[in-house]
Amino acid sequence: MIDFLKYRLVYFLISLIIISIGLFSIFKWGFRYSIDFVGGTNIEYQSDKNLSKEKVKKLLEKEKINVNYLEVYEKKIILKTKNFENKKVEEIKNKLEKNLNIKLKILKLETVGPSLSKETVRKTIIASLLAIFGILIYMSFAFKGFNYALSAILAMIHDFFVLLGSYSLISYFFGAEVDTMFVTAILTTMSFSVHDTIVIFDKIREYFQTESENNIEYFANKALSETMVRSINNSMTIIFMLLALVLMGGSTIRFFALALLIGTITGTYSSPFVATPILVWLEKIKQKK
Repeated sequence: MIDFLKYRLVYFLISLIIISIGLFSIFKWGFRYSIDFVGGTNIEYQSDKNLSKEKVKKLLEKEKINVNYLEVYEKKIILKTKNFENKKVEEIKNKLEKNLNIKLKILKLETVGPSLSKETVRKTIIASLLAIFGILIYMSFAFKGFNYALSAILAMIHDFFVLLGSYSLISYFFGAEVDTMFVTAILTTMSFSVHDTIVIFDKIREYFQTESENNIEYFANKALSETMVRSINNSMTIIFMLLALVLMGGSTIRFFALALLIGTITGTYSSPFVATPILVWLEKIKQKK
């Protein structure tokens, strides 16, 4: 049996450093938001010729067309701008065709107003709070102890801040946007984190029921020793798949896959090295009373 909890202060220090860097990025640079959250128009054109992103960018600047996001690949032009009417979209199309000597076809045109974007933010917050509340109730009843639920929730909040801070850095340096797919990645990370934590906590509960010794730290180390290899093997299969999507996937899902990759890694880490030490600490406080 390995004494994992011997280095609990090291685990907390690693988490503190990572979360601090992320919070610095959030307060310093914030995020880039997609039209799902701030409103705007998303336009995708199909060209009959290969295009240079620089040429398209210079033309748009020359015509004084403000673009929040521009991507050119595989004869496609993707624009994200403030709210435009259909007439303006056609005007942009005509100017691109005339100046670049190409033919364009509108593949996608979607507009999100400010009211709809506010509704998206509201639903995202409600979904997250419902998930936390549901997990808290379930684990309190399943493990017949509030400390188990609280430890799992705190580890989940840890994962949330790690992912949020990491995505802020990616947003600033690589242009990733906060959109509905990122929200999906956050909720998936929360569920993945709790899944691994429940496996470890279930082992600890089992030892309390079958063994005469009543030492939470001993049971926690024993549970971690028995489940660690399984957790790593399970996570690595997901990590390899997500790495392939990040490296080889298209631009539309790359940042979504990257967010899931970060969430999977931090979820695998937090269950044994954040949730379990917190549970041991809370249970020791309870025993002293």
